[in-house]
Amino acid sequence: MPATSASYARLSAVFPQLRITAAPPSSGAGWIGAGELAAGGAALDAFVTNATAESTRKRERPPRPDVAATLALHRYLWPACLLFTVPWFLHGRVPRLPVGDVAFHPATGRITVRTRSFSCLPDDPAATLPGARTAPHPAALRDELRAAIADHVAPVLAGFGPLLRRGRHALWGMVTDEITEGLWYVGRLFDQEERAVAELAALLPGGTHPFPGSAGFRPGTRIDGPSAGTECAAASRTRLTCCLYYTISPTDTCTTCPRLRAPARIDRRASAA
Repeated sequence: MPATSASYARLSAVFPQLRITAAPPSSGAGWIGAGELAAGGAALDAFVTNATAESTRKRERPPRPDVAATLALHRYLWPACLLFTVPWFLHGRVPRLPVGDVAFHPATGRITVRTRSFSCLPDDPAATLPGARTAPHPAALRDELRAAIADHVAPVLAGFGPLLRRGRHALWGMVTDEITEGLWYVGRLFDQEERAVAELAALLPGGTHPFPGSAGFRPGTRIDGPSAGTECAAASRTRLTCCLYYTISPTDTCTTCPRLRAPARIDRRASAA
């Protein structure tokens, strides 16, 4: 059994919309290889076209082409980052997953991954498995995690790049947001939100190239208005990048939207919690 299988099984148990299977990358109707997204061409165009059609059905107007491409990129990056962060968070294991070893079925939320190698700490029982590489301490394992995600994501960003109105800094800011908000969300499902926030703060403290910013969590404190000074139980953060969803539905903004003033973000986050 691959070293990451137990982690993926626990993820599917709390979040059944995403089902990750350790297997050679699937192909056929509905499947998209991560390598195909990286290469651009027909597979990427079809993926973005589907995002356009889905958004149009929901909002009765088509999104801008660059917004549709951004939504499609988010739809891949959010689960793709969990392929790395969940095994690290649950079992201290970091898989290496080149784009050729991952396939995605957007309609069903299924992903197949082929884990050829992974990193872990020396005292992990998995350290004796084929393909294992040991990191001497947790900080080194965090280095491995950042490198593994960057190696997987970089070619995908290159494939999407011509379709987006975003530069390199903004694209990697988007990846930073996906890493942070994906594990933050899953941490709540595991009833380990505080630990997820702490681990993400250590993973993304800022200044870790190519990720341009930090996880950026703040205590959930209202800073003005009638509730000034009161504490909210939930942590809060502001995204480094805007997902552009406001261009489709101006009144529907995420709880971490950088376009909102801080008190509104905190109140929305607390209400969601």
